[in-house]
Amino acid sequence: MPERIGFLGLGIMGSRMAARVARAGFPLTVWTHTPGKAAAWASEHDAVAVDTPGEVARASDIVVSMVVDGEQVSSVLLGEGGVIEAARADLLCVDMSTISPLDSRRIAAALGERGARMLDAPVTGSSPRAEAGTLTIMAGGAAEDFARAEPLLRSMGEVIVHVGELGQGEMLKLINNSLGAANAAALAEALLLARATGVDLDAFVEVTSAGSGASAQLTLKSTPMRKHDYTTLFKTEHMLKDVRLCLEEAQAAGIPFPSAAHARDLLTATLGRGHGEDDYAAIIEAAEGLAGRRL
Repeated sequence: MPERIGFLGLGIMGSRMAARVARAGFPLTVWTHTPGKAAAWASEHDAVAVDTPGEVARASDIVVSMVVDGEQVSSVLLGEGGVIEAARADLLCVDMSTISPLDSRRIAAALGERGARMLDAPVTGSSPRAEAGTLTIMAGGAAEDFARAEPLLRSMGEVIVHVGELGQGEMLKLINNSLGAANAAALAEALLLARATGVDLDAFVEVTSAGSGASAQLTLKSTPMRKHDYTTLFKTEHMLKDVRLCLEEAQAAGIPFPSAAHARDLLTATLGRGHGEDDYAAIIEAAEGLAGRRL
């Protein structure tokens, strides 16, 4: 029999990831903080909705959390009505949110005092890949916990990598997102330079895509930037949070990461322009502000 899965968080990513879990045939219990949302979702996906994260844990063998930040992860796992109230020796928590490695280790230690186990398993790939079940998942934690969770992870992802001890999944995710943000910032600035010097932007994209300037950001974000279409796949405020966390870890390690710091500043300006809920392709707005011209 497949293990019983609990899922905490049904936002842009979580709802699509949980749908893949249900489609794979795992018995599924869900919760999210918005009243009525879990029940509506469950009615469409052959799942059971309950009122608290603790109830999810009581009904599950493995509990996935996919929420916004460390504060929310701590709340749903350790807070009043949280998973910790039903923690037991056979319970495995798989946090797929993006939070600091320090928070992951602190939360895991608290759960461990009740006998429960934990993996940190953040994902990369936006909502279309979550819907298709083709996310990349980087997991940190004990090898035996990863082996147990792997069938579940494979229902949501295409590339599944055990990257080391607890917290290393989060660290790798923060570095990856910060590199992506730095690439997005560079792309925005390059597009503006091409436009200002009379380069045809279709030619820019075609040539750069085949050259040393190629990147996932060029493929995914050049069109939204050119159209100023910020339909949300990954929120600016969430990308800014990830870059900020990465820079905190970099500072603690004594490693400079100036390209990420520049991206942080542009994302901060993008947030200040009212685009926090929009896709981070809106970083073009901050670059345009610095240049004093529109793309």
